[in-house]
Amino acid sequence: MEVIMNIEKEYDFENLKNESEKHVLEELERQLNAFKGEICRCNDCIVDMAAMALNNVRPLYRYSLLGTIYAKDAMSDEVYAQSVHEAVWEALIKIKKNPSH
Repeated sequence: MEVIMNIEKEYDFENLKNESEKHVLEELERQLNAFKGEICRCNDCIVDMAAMALNNVRPLYRYSLLGTIYAKDAMSDEVYAQSVHEAVWEALIKIKKNPSH
């Protein structure tokens, strides 16, 4: 007989975080504030921009303080920072052309 485990009830995943989310949201805010021209800022469009960008950057999951330090080191990497910048810009332009609402 196979025992089915509900992993979310067995283990604590509350502190498992994707640090890329923080970096993408910060970059999205910067680009929206600097954007020249009209762009929809409704909840659906903004969340879609964030989701699209997150799907195009390397995730930086962490669980512990050490993981947080690793994620900060990765963000200081110019290549990673540039990939976040580009992913956010591409998402912003795509949603501008095709709003989600």
